[in-house]
Amino acid sequence: MASVSYFFIAVVFIFGCCSNAQLSPKFYASTCPNLETIVRRAMTESVIKELRIGASILRLFFHDCFVNGCDASILLDDTPTFTGEKNAFPNQNSARGFEVIDTIKTHILALAARDGVVLLGGPYWTVPLGRRDARTASQSDANTQIPAPFSDIATLTANFASKGLDAEDMTVLVGAHTLGYAQCANFRSHIYNDTNIDPIFANFRKIGCPASGGDSKLAPFDATPVTFDNDYYKSLVGRRGLLHSDQEFFNNGPQDSLVTTYSRDNAAWRSDFAESMVKMGNISPLTGTQGEIRGNCRFRN
Repeated sequence: MASVSYFFIAVVFIFGCCSNAQLSPKFYASTCPNLETIVRRAMTESVIKELRIGASILRLFFHDCFVNGCDASILLDDTPTFTGEKNAFPNQNSARGFEVIDTIKTHILALAARDGVVLLGGPYWTVPLGRRDARTASQSDANTQIPAPFSDIATLTANFASKGLDAEDMTVLVGAHTLGYAQCANFRSHIYNDTNIDPIFANFRKIGCPASGGDSKLAPFDATPVTFDNDYYKSLVGRRGLLHSDQEFFNNGPQDSLVTTYSRDNAAWRSDFAESMVKMGNISPLTGTQGEIRGNCRFRN
């Protein structure tokens, strides 16, 4: 491990106690001054235990923000009288990392308002804090608002635009696929049916993803699935995007130029990634007296 640079991701699901209606990096400066240290330590311990968990936590953040805003609705469990988002098609049997949030909760007396992303060892940015938790969730909205792995570039662009994110933000943020893995069911059609894919790469992926069955078998998005680098963009330029939606970003279309730039300039992408993550974290936050501060992240008060 010492010879490799691992980039640890922590979604900050944190303690809230105030009614300030504005997000601020210093929101918890007086009420929980050790917050960042507590969350960073818990997240680092989790990633050391399982390197893949960093990608899973980042995905949770994305799937939360894209469904009616960054409001921690994805954390809510189903009950006999309430249907949450965990069993929506994009999340069912694939969204993971909830136990990490529970671990962080044991370090903070009342864990509630999920407040952004900190990349430990990678690009850093100032995270505006102070979000509160939703009292509602929507499985149907999760099914329609989270970008699908089979989408074309026009659909993806419209989806991101509906959240206030432009095409550049979209191309920057998809680079998060430099971490983690995808299930065979989500890339099977791409490796078997699409023509905009390197045939050697397609045949290699078919070894672990048969034409039928094996839906949950995993493959990495790029060659360095636990390293936060621009190898993902290099893969796209080489026609080795794992998902159909991945390769859409380099397919003789409007994002080809930016993908080429990021494939050559890791520093530029990392800088832009930090800016776009702040923008995504500001999608429709609940502040002030909106929502609530859950005593248990998995259930409404």
